[in-house]
Amino acid sequence: MNEQDFLAGYDPRDYPAVAVTVDVVALTIRDGALHLLLIRRGAPPYAGHWALPGGFVRPDEDLLAGARRELAEETGLGGERLDRVHLEQLGTYGAPDRDPRMRVVSIAHLAFAPDLPDPVADTDADEAIWLPVTALSSPQLAFDHGRIIDDGLERARSKLEYTPLATRFLAPEFTVTELRAVYETVWGEPLHAGNFHRKVLSVPGFVESTGASTERGGARGGPRAKLYRPGTARLLHPALLRTLR
Repeated sequence: MNEQDFLAGYDPRDYPAVAVTVDVVALTIRDGALHLLLIRRGAPPYAGHWALPGGFVRPDEDLLAGARRELAEETGLGGERLDRVHLEQLGTYGAPDRDPRMRVVSIAHLAFAPDLPDPVADTDADEAIWLPVTALSSPQLAFDHGRIIDDGLERARSKLEYTPLATRFLAPEFTVTELRAVYETVWGEPLHAGNFHRKVLSVPGFVESTGASTERGGARGGPRAKLYRPGTARLLHPALLRTLR
């Protein structure tokens, strides 16, 4: 049998139905704390529970496009602002009973960026909020989203060790102090200012000087701080390990 004849007689109804969704673990820093985007589901299943933004993948879109669409719908982001968001595939979640409607496989994505706007609930949600990750409660979460969130947080924390993605939480130009604040916020621990400064500047390609300084000095009248921008490195060597403060 050739391929054309095979496809002509192929009937997908001979196999159990499986749906594909995307979910997005979207992180940003607000008021010095790491926040996660959540929506309150407005319809069953899990009506009234908090969940990650996400939904079924449309027939004409790939997985990344679906994740970008869901993120845009919940945040109102579009165009260049959406392009500034770091978005990567996190993992695949396909336990047979994770969704009571049918067999649903979710491709989760991790997103983070600075100054993400207040969320706007989509048509299938009652509410959308940025919630501090320290206020998360797994029993309030729909599906297996507690596990997905845990995996997303660990991915974000580990990627700060060996990639320059911490700079994606910041404006295009930043100080080392602001960069250190990102690490402290995501890792949840204070870091020694001097050691961190030396480590950052010792990693080739992590940051590069703009040649400019802040307009004002520190809160106690100290000298103006130098401004940096992301360098060309894609991996940090040596890494900024959490175990080595």
